[in-house]
Amino acid sequence: MFGIVRPCRHRLGERLKSQWMAHLCGLCLALRKDHGQFARVVTNYDGLLISVLTEAQAERAGAWRRTAGPCPLRGMRTASVAQGEGARLAAAVSLVLASAKVRDHVADGDGLLARRPVALAARRVASSWGAAGARTGSEVGFDTAVLVDAVERQLGIEALAGPGTPVLTVTEPTETATAAAFAHTAVLAGRPGNAEPLAEAGRLFGRLAHLLDAVEDKETDASSGAWNPLTATGTSLDEARRLADDALHGIRLALREVEFEEGKLAHRLLVHELRVSVDRAFGTAACAHGPAPTPAGSYAPPGGPPLPPQPPRRDRRGLLAGCAVWAGLACTCQMCCGEYDDPWSHERKDGLCKDTDCGDCCECCSCCDCDCCDGCDCGCDC
Repeated sequence: MFGIVRPCRHRLGERLKSQWMAHLCGLCLALRKDHGQFARVVTNYDGLLISVLTEAQAERAGAWRRTAGPCPLRGMRTASVAQGEGARLAAAVSLVLASAKVRDHVADGDGLLARRPVALAARRVASSWGAAGARTGSEVGFDTAVLVDAVERQLGIEALAGPGTPVLTVTEPTETATAAAFAHTAVLAGRPGNAEPLAEAGRLFGRLAHLLDAVEDKETDASSGAWNPLTATGTSLDEARRLADDALHGIRLALREVEFEEGKLAHRLLVHELRVSVDRAFGTAACAHGPAPTPAGSYAPPGGPPLPPQPPRRDRRGLLAGCAVWAGLACTCQMCCGEYDDPWSHERKDGLCKDTDCGDCCECCSCCDCDCCDGCDCGCDC
């Protein structure tokens, strides 16, 4: 899983957490259904925002949920998952951008991709993903050529960028791509009037994604000699933070112009959680009364609040079946920081690090000293 919007289960609450997981699983299953099991590896936290925005604008009459079968990543439990054109658009965008990212790594000869046989296989995978994403995008009325064009222009812009080049020149292709994807959710939901403000929100989200990626990778890129937009253009961290804060403010204003049917999850992710992402990247607290954030990537995974003890169940799995479920859980953070069902006994258990200090991920949404809740009805005590 990758992406800049990585919500904490404690801040989301049970209802919004369930909705968020429905979109995450819906994106994963849409990839599997249309493109096969291997395509599920491109499931990402930011891609599901497309599904969230589509459903948030649509009338409730549609069949936006279905019950999915057991999955190792859910402790072999069934779940209500998102379905429909929003999930398929999210899958198309994720595939095309993942394809472009793989081709970029192949061109740079990163890691194992420096070996010719591995690079050849990676090119084939990238080509397959790109074609599959374009096909699905066409089926939901979205021309993925705008994404491909943005990626191709990105390479040329980076080659020409140097000291003094505005960093927003470098982020422009990403902004254009995300603006197009966000705007198309209004078309799918039957609310064309939302296209313009959503395009603006998407443009600024793309800017943030590019900036935060550059901030988080700055030291690593410097040690490895890799290209970094901040280093290449001579942009300071203070200037990057100013641009990030401006983008946050712009997204909040743009979302106020969007007509949502039920927009609480979209608001929570694109206003509150996005602000947390910025604070995490720059190593600052979310507000004056919040604790210092943990390093990027050490957030708690989604999951429900602690459940009351339940009597042991007798329908134990066999040795091999339990091992298979354990292998699936081991690929997630549930056995570390979250809660999970024991693969053999089905007992509810806490993760190994459940009782350790997890920094801001256990903090409620306390924003008494910030303006992130201005004008919202998400339940914060602002």
